[in-house]
Order: sequence, then structure tokens, then C-alpha cells
Amino acid sequence: MSETFPPCPKCQSPYTYPTDSFLACPECGHEWSAEETAAEELPDQESVVKDANGNVLVDGDSVTVIKDLPVKGAPKPIKAGTKVKSIRLVDGDHNIDCKIDGFGSMSLKSEFVKKA
Repeated sequence: MSETFPPCPKCQSPYTYPTDSFLACPECGHEWSAEETAAEELPDQESVVKDANGNVLVDGDSVTVIKDLPVKGAPKPIKAGTKVKSIRLVDGDHNIDCKIDGFGSMSLKSEFVKKA
């Protein structure tokens, strides 16, 4: 019965082996803890999106903009206090898609909004 170990996170070598409480790679010399590997192997169901206050956001939530946000090509920024209804969460740097009255479809970063 041979036990298999996860590949090296640094070089992806399949030849890893255990040493005391760590796993080691003979090809690049990288050592890491088995707990790190177990945490990485948990299924990444969905990335959790949080607002500026740490509240978890979900599709359909309403949020409020917490600071003036400049918009390229628009003569005025989105003002702090603007309420945005029915957000949609997406992957990427700007992780909220929404429609804002007077601006149209926008992508916002969750760090600039709070749950309404």
C-alpha cells in the first residue's frame, strides 16, 4: 500500500515525501505543512464577496456606495450614498455588476459599498 502525497505547490513535482510534520520536494527543495495542503484542497464552492463592513453579499442584495467613485467618460462621479438595487456577483477585480440610475450598467468593487 503506497501512500500518495500532493504535488509540490511551487514546482508541481509529483515526487514529494513527508519529513516530520512537513512535506518536502526533492526537485526544488520547497517544504510546506500538511495542514496548508489540506486547507488548499477544500472545495472552493464560491468565492465569498464581502462589503466594506465585512458583511457577506449575495445576488439580489441592495447596497449603498460609501464614497464618491469617478467614472471614466462620465462628467460626474457616482456620489456616496447612492443606493444600488439587485446586484449580481461576478468573478474578477470588480466583483459586482449592477445598473445605476443615470449611469447605466456598471461594475463595482465590493470594498466601496455597504449592504443596505
